[in-house]
Amino acid sequence: MNPELNGMRVAILVTDGFEQVELTEPKRMLEQEGAVTTLVSDRYDEVQGMHHDKPGDRFPVELLLREADAHAFDAVLLPGGKVNAAKLRDIPEAQGFVQTIQEDGKPIAVICHGGWLLVSAGLVEGRTMTSVPALEQDIRNAGGNWVDEEVVVDGNMISSRTPEDIPAFNSKMVEVIAERMRANLRGTADENAVGIASS
Repeated sequence: MNPELNGMRVAILVTDGFEQVELTEPKRMLEQEGAVTTLVSDRYDEVQGMHHDKPGDRFPVELLLREADAHAFDAVLLPGGKVNAAKLRDIPEAQGFVQTIQEDGKPIAVICHGGWLLVSAGLVEGRTMTSVPALEQDIRNAGGNWVDEEVVVDGNMISSRTPEDIPAFNSKMVEVIAERMRANLRGTADENAVGIASS
């Protein structure tokens, strides 16, 4: 199999308390398809994963949020976990990061409680998405259209509800990021063609 995402840079935004499988399984799929992932957090050194309400593993932080340049990434992954999402949504640098990704039209992959950050960042108005059911009212109150489906794609946004949806989430995430890569390549080819024609 030829990896579809060769060289694409994907930021994974988390802080302590994220649902571990919602990081590890999408991360594995992204890297299997050739993407380069970077764990971005407000925490130094390591962040704590969770298996629902039980502590999981600790993961090394590769880049601090306050030092991260969203323009340097091709997409962002937002794992869930209630504690993680509740903390992350109140961090201005996290809000600014996803706002920049949105302004650039880059893919945003979000699962479970991860949608809270998008609500706080003002990015769900007019968008159709899903999440863990506990976020339904927050998303609707923010002007979003919440639906109960395993995976929803609305433009550059891919969303899913729970860990049970990860296979469908991973598939759509790779599909949308790969399309972004192909669009970038087409854009570069068009620019080169214009340059040759005008020389």
